[in-house]
Amino acid sequence: MYAGDPVKSIQIRDVPEEVHASLRAKAATAGLSLSEYLLREVTNVARRPSMSEVLKRASRRDWGVPPGTAVDALRRLRDDGPEDR
Repeated sequence: MYAGDPVKSIQIRDVPEEVHASLRAKAATAGLSLSEYLLREVTNVARRPSMSEVLKRASRRDWGVPPGTAVDALRRLRDDGPEDR
């Protein structure tokens, strides 16, 4: 998978039986061994940005409206109620 990279192992202890059984069933449904399934899932988790990374990226983005404008508009709509629309 990662040619030339050193391979690392991860061991998870004290996995509850019902969690293990659920993961084994999901792996079987996907046609994978438990190890293959968990490697795929852990890889997907590692590739996703953290919440702080997402928020940092969003804070640098130009949304085209001044900060707070959309929030103020939504609050006015909420506070006015459906009869005023």
